[in-house]
Amino acid sequence: MKEYIFRRVLLTLPVLWIVTLVLFVLLRVTPGDPVQIEFGIETTPEQLAAFHEELGLNRPILVQYADWVKHMFEGDFGRSIRARRPVADEIWERLPATLELQAEAFIVAVGVAVPLGTMAAIKHRSRFATATTAFTLVAIAVPGFFFSTMLIYFFTYKFRVFETPRYVPLLEDPWANLRNIVLPVVALSHTGIAVYTRYIRSSVLDALSQDYIRTARAKGIREWQVVSRHALRNAMIPAITLFGLSIATLWGGSFITERIFNWPGVGRLATNALLNKDYPVVQAIIFIVTISYAVGNLLVDVAYAIADPRISYGRRPG
Repeated sequence: MKEYIFRRVLLTLPVLWIVTLVLFVLLRVTPGDPVQIEFGIETTPEQLAAFHEELGLNRPILVQYADWVKHMFEGDFGRSIRARRPVADEIWERLPATLELQAEAFIVAVGVAVPLGTMAAIKHRSRFATATTAFTLVAIAVPGFFFSTMLIYFFTYKFRVFETPRYVPLLEDPWANLRNIVLPVVALSHTGIAVYTRYIRSSVLDALSQDYIRTARAKGIREWQVVSRHALRNAMIPAITLFGLSIATLWGGSFITERIFNWPGVGRLATNALLNKDYPVVQAIIFIVTISYAVGNLLVDVAYAIADPRISYGRRPG
C-alpha cells in the first residue's frame, strides 16, 4: 500500500504541472488587463506600465510561470492584485467557511441519499420508488443557481422562515451558525442527493438480485439484516468512487452557492478574482482544488482496500 501511495503521489506531480501551466497561460491570453480593471480607464499609459512592471506582468509568460512555481514551492502564492495582500492570507481567512459548507453539504447528501436510495431499491415497484425517481430527475435537471435563488426568495423573502444567510463561525455561536447555514447547505447538496440516490438505488437493486442474498434469506436471516449487512454493505463499495469524485462537484457548486448567498468563502473569492482577473488568487485556488481532488481520489483507493479486503495495491508476485 505504501508503494502504491508513493507511485500515485509521483503521478500527481505531472498532472499538477499540466493543470497549472494551462491555467497560467489561459489566464494571461484571455482579453482584459487586470491593472486596467483595478485602477480604471483613466489610468495613464505610464502608470499602467509602472504597475505592470511592479507586478511582473511585463515579463514573458513562461518566465512568470517559472517564477510563480518557484515561489509556490516556498509556500508563497504571491500577492493579490486587487487586495494588495498575500494570497495565502486571503484564502486562509475564507477557507473555514468553505470547508464547513462543503462538509455539511456532503454529510447531508450522503445521509439523505443512502436511506432514500435503499428504500427505493427495496420497494422498487411501489409508488415510493416512482416518486423517488421523479424527484431525482427533477433535482438533477434544476440548475444550482436557479434552485439557490428560489430558496432565497421563498424562505427568506416570501415566508421569512430564515434571515438573509450570513456566516457565523460554529464555535462563536452554534445556533446562529446552524440557522444561517441551512439554506446554503440545501442548495449545495441538492444535486448530490439526487445523484447519490439514483446510484445507490441501482447498486442495492443489483446486490439484492445476487446469489448470496438468496442464500442469506434461505438461512432465515431477517430482511433488515439481509439489506443492511449484505446488500447495502456491498453496494456501498462502488459508491465510494462516486463520493470521491464529488469533491470536484462540491468545489464547483460552492463557487456558485457562495456567490448567490454572499457566503464569505473561497468560492466567492474565486469568482470575484475571475471577474477582476486577479491572477495570483485564481491560480492559487485552482491549485488547491486540484490538490484536493488528487488527494480525494487517493483516499478513495485506500477506502476500497479497507472496504473490500480482496483488493490489493501491492506488487504482483513475479
